[in-house]
Amino acid sequence: MRAYVYRIVGSLADTDDVVQDAFVTAWKQLPTLRDPAAIKSWLMRIAGREALSLVTRRSREDALDEATLPPSPHAQPERSAIENDRLSALARALDRLNNDQRRCWLLREVAELSYAEIAEEMDMTESRVRGMLARARASIAIEMEGWR
Repeated sequence: MRAYVYRIVGSLADTDDVVQDAFVTAWKQLPTLRDPAAIKSWLMRIAGREALSLVTRRSREDALDEATLPPSPHAQPERSAIENDRLSALARALDRLNNDQRRCWLLREVAELSYAEIAEEMDMTESRVRGMLARARASIAIEMEGWR
């Protein structure tokens, strides 16, 4: 949930707040959970709604292309710099996608939801999800060509 929310809000502090709010909301709505086996997708939907709500309320000053990860104490500085540059390039590529494509990609690649779960979350058909993912992946591949 944290990685998915972070990709939407672009700020570690906001991520923690959104995830906490999502768990509080989930706790309050627990009686509405129909299928306990679907808890992951249910929690991801709640977290996604909370994150999108935050993004619509705040200004765009915390753009995803400015996001960097804290340095690992075990990483070498050169390797950390390269990894941060690569992640920044990915964040810029994600920013260039339209909102639906970006959300589809994040739900699949970060949240690891199935096509059916993504279709349910985004209220669309599985074939449309597959098409949006294909276009998103193609755009990202073009943007990330220099990092191969």
